[in-house]
Amino acid sequence: MNVLFLCTGNSARSILGEVIFNAMFSAHGRAYSAGSKPVGAVNPLALSVLQKHGHSVEGLRSKNIDEFIKEDAPTIDLVISVCDSAANDCPIWPGQGKPERLHWPLPDPATQEDFERTYQVVKYRINTIFIP
Repeated sequence: MNVLFLCTGNSARSILGEVIFNAMFSAHGRAYSAGSKPVGAVNPLALSVLQKHGHSVEGLRSKNIDEFIKEDAPTIDLVISVCDSAANDCPIWPGQGKPERLHWPLPDPATQEDFERTYQVVKYRINTIFIP
């Protein structure tokens, strides 16, 4: 199963989803993240929280959704948008096929405490949905 965590900037919430899923369920699938308007860098507070929880942050980057709609891109089975605003404010899936969709309305974290809380929520939701 290939999962794409999707948000506008791809600097925080979607990055957390990608890393947490891959740490917990790499034997069952692979997660990616992207944004419709990527900011070009991962938020340093997201990196800090990930490292605090023992995750490697090597190679993490803010990616454009265009990388996942090319012919040679991995087939995406599930798209999870993680924007806090209404689902239509988050990017839609423009790629091939009809992956399942979930929307997790998460507030945009601003402080270290916000990032920690977002990490815990994303981890809980991933663990709840992807029980092997």
